[in-house]
Amino acid sequence: MFTGFPVAALDFYEDLEADNSKQFWTAHKALYDDAVRAPMVALLDELEPEFGPGKVFRPYRDVRFAKDKSPYKTHQGGFVSVCPSGGWYVQVDARGLFVAGGFYSATPAQLAAYRTAVDADLRGGQLETIVADLEAGGHQIGGDTLKTAPRGFTADHPRIDLLRHKSLTAGRLFASPDWIDSTRTLSEVRASWESMRPLVEWVTDVMGGA
Repeated sequence: MFTGFPVAALDFYEDLEADNSKQFWTAHKALYDDAVRAPMVALLDELEPEFGPGKVFRPYRDVRFAKDKSPYKTHQGGFVSVCPSGGWYVQVDARGLFVAGGFYSATPAQLAAYRTAVDADLRGGQLETIVADLEAGGHQIGGDTLKTAPRGFTADHPRIDLLRHKSLTAGRLFASPDWIDSTRTLSEVRASWESMRPLVEWVTDVMGGA
């Protein structure tokens, strides 16, 4: 049963940011297992009946082609996939709890399907409404975007801001909430993901088969 993330999880990541070394990790591996990984697994298990099976990401960074050779991620993420690159996300780190939904990357075919849908008045209008509702509800709209209009579209397109997106997410940060070590965390993640369901379902309908 999920009972919350111990405050020690936030402290762990604050300390890891200051000393991202194998020595620190080895000395605090048991704390990571108990305060971070185990609660994340339990949280995703609790949410599975409503959202689907989740995946807990590995804590190790891929440093093969990175200038930053720090070996460990300074956050723990969990993801529920509902279509390629799309679904719900939850993360704990030194800041607190972060939740998000949408799509974080796309193949050329998926991106083409996304832009075709955004261009269409019906589908594009639906996404406009979904995004506006999420922003009004306190979510931050994010994702990688082009600086100019994508090929085949003019800069005065009524939904040019959405067309520029190469990924599209809605997210909310709960900064060091006083309830993070309680079962309220489950309720907050569930409610946040539910509020993002229209976006995730739109993404799945449009890009799931591309």
